[in-house]
Amino acid sequence: MLARLPMFANAGKRQFRDLSEQEVLALAISSEEEDGGIYAAYAAKLRGEYPASAAVFDGMAAEESEHRRKLIEAYQRRFGEFIIPVRREHVSDFYTRRPVWLVENLGLDRVRQEAMDMERQARDFYIAAAGRATDAETRKLLGDLAAAEAKHQAKADDLTEQHLRGEERRAEDLASRRQFILTWVQPGLAGLMDGSVSTLAPIFATAFATQNTWTTFLIGLSASVGAGISMGFTEAAHDDGKLSGRGSPWKRGLASGIMTALGGLGHALPYLIPSFWTATTIALMVVFVELWAIVWIQNRYMETPFFRAAFQVVLGGGLVLAAGILIGGS
Repeated sequence: MLARLPMFANAGKRQFRDLSEQEVLALAISSEEEDGGIYAAYAAKLRGEYPASAAVFDGMAAEESEHRRKLIEAYQRRFGEFIIPVRREHVSDFYTRRPVWLVENLGLDRVRQEAMDMERQARDFYIAAAGRATDAETRKLLGDLAAAEAKHQAKADDLTEQHLRGEERRAEDLASRRQFILTWVQPGLAGLMDGSVSTLAPIFATAFATQNTWTTFLIGLSASVGAGISMGFTEAAHDDGKLSGRGSPWKRGLASGIMTALGGLGHALPYLIPSFWTATTIALMVVFVELWAIVWIQNRYMETPFFRAAFQVVLGGGLVLAAGILIGGS
């Protein structure tokens, strides 16, 4: 129920079962305070681009604030004014939260999923805490909070219905999809096209000129890795994303660099096979798959008509491949 951390992280920490009721209540207070802060951070991040979703998280932050108020009242009634400082990181087998600053790296759908996971973990905690309580009123409060957390998904749905009506939801989802395409798909597609097509000529020229599979593999490996590094740095350096709205430069650089390297390695790796014609046959089959993958991505995400994408990619790739074979065989 409560996620466990690796054993080496437990040094100097208490286990949940060893906490007193006072410490459990203090832990619940600090947890509600942290969750409210996370929801407020989500709202602040989303407010500019997704104002309706920001309103949903504002409402959830207000819910957590109310839970915290009730817990403080229960704590004061039983243990006085001083709330002992017990936080999640002090308990070895307690669930943890993503640092608030990392919300800058989350997309809209991921933020929604994170919120659902937070509510589920909070519900499990209150169920466990209620089972530990001996004071009837405290036990009732913790049980009520467990039920409230279980109902928070419905509450989130109500808030979503209130603030995210059909048109607003569609607009936000469209904006989220557009951001995903600009940040990940477009740079990755450019990298895959560059890696798959531009390395065809040197790899197959080397293959047919030398008919040495190991030499061909080394040429393909160096061309693919070099192109990946070059494309990654170029994508990250030429646009910081602030004016274009294309997102984080390191994300775009990562997508472009990795896909460029993979595009070239796909038809270089078969040349690890010692038999020249076997390796070449498999490499040509891989090229066919790579080119049709590019066509599918263009059609699926870039909304390029299928036959136009197929004509452009297959024609371009075929010409580069033919050039490499002719040059290598001459």
